[in-house]
Amino acid sequence: MADRFPTAEERWPRRGIVSKMGKRIKPSEGNKTFCMAPWTHTYLSPQTERRMCCASREPAQSFKQYIDTGNDAKEYKPLTLKEHWNSEHMKSVRLRMLAGEELSECEVCDHKLLNTDVYRSYWNKLFANRIDEAFEKTDKTGATTMPTISFDYRFNNLCNFKCRMCGDMLSSSWEAETRKNKTWSKESHPWMASPLREQIKTFQDKQVVEEFIDSIETKQVREIYWCGGEPLMWDMHWKAMERIIELGFADEVYVRYNTNLSRTSFQKSNLFDLLSYFNDWQVCASMDGTGEVAEYVRDGLDYTQWLRNFKEGLSVSTNPRQMRLDYTITMPGLLELKNMFDLSQELNTEVLTKIMFTFSNDEILSPLALPKALLHKIIDEALEYMEPRATRKQRALIDVLKNLKTRETFTPTQKGKKRQLYLDKIRKQDITKILSKDKRILDWWTNI
Repeated sequence: MADRFPTAEERWPRRGIVSKMGKRIKPSEGNKTFCMAPWTHTYLSPQTERRMCCASREPAQSFKQYIDTGNDAKEYKPLTLKEHWNSEHMKSVRLRMLAGEELSECEVCDHKLLNTDVYRSYWNKLFANRIDEAFEKTDKTGATTMPTISFDYRFNNLCNFKCRMCGDMLSSSWEAETRKNKTWSKESHPWMASPLREQIKTFQDKQVVEEFIDSIETKQVREIYWCGGEPLMWDMHWKAMERIIELGFADEVYVRYNTNLSRTSFQKSNLFDLLSYFNDWQVCASMDGTGEVAEYVRDGLDYTQWLRNFKEGLSVSTNPRQMRLDYTITMPGLLELKNMFDLSQELNTEVLTKIMFTFSNDEILSPLALPKALLHKIIDEALEYMEPRATRKQRALIDVLKNLKTRETFTPTQKGKKRQLYLDKIRKQDITKILSKDKRILDWWTNI
């Protein structure tokens, strides 16, 4: 059992940057590291950090701007999309991918750290008809003339939940709690301090909105990933979707969501009414357990209301993949493996499964914090229940559980436990009540 997780450099030593064009290898010729994201997609965090996708792990030195790593930036220098798209970093990414190099930025996909259905596969399948174009329209420096057609813009961190596996960067409710309890500083949370907080908001409200709206007005956008925060709380979401419909090209845009689905309407608009104009869409509704376990992990959740909202989506969906359960396996969530399997079968929907992973042994809510023998026993019991009953729609859950057994566990710290007990205190929750559903886990927790 490892006592600590390796550093990023230890996990995946950073390779040298390609400075000139080398041999170009197409996926059909055996290039297993190629991904269409750097030619089609762009990601922007609520703190205006730009990366090639939400899962990529670019180092701080790749950016000219303040980002979320807590560096001591003296001034805020955000990048516009135009500056980012053919930046030195993005050009190097493209050249290394074209050459078939393994990129440290892409370790989440390379090592299946989130789930077994990796993002690279998604981008390459979605934009399979543009792969040849990506090779043709990339010059010897790595610059491309292909436009950005896929957007994952997190316009802010507005969210009504405080999920245990999340934090203040992605949830305004978390941020409000952090501010109220004075558990932050300019050193630990530089983006929360004035005037940087105001500068970020100004850039979001002007530059970021302008970039995104321009892609709609010019009918350039072809895919939108609505994720937050909670996107169904954003004015921008509802305005953008209505504008795409007004311009008459909703049938050309694929929209997908990662949402807590605590609401389905805003003012006079209903989510599923809007989606009826789109040829293809997908709602991944986050849920990490059932009943009281779910409400513990996802503070702010009304499980009964969520279930009603999900069934509303099912009533209008025309494809089984349009409404999916999005299940992140946490340590408390291990108690819910069988229940989530049953929920998937009851709703007759796919369950997209991810692992709550961490690069720190402070994060005690990771399933990998459990002793290996106990973790494997719990997984084996769940698989024994699931496999004889499983359909294709539960395949991802089973595959991720089997993959979880291949991971190294770690020894959790007292610091991680104290943090969860602190959250219990201020949120008036009790993890021992939740863990009492399995005496083995409760005993482990008690003895940490």
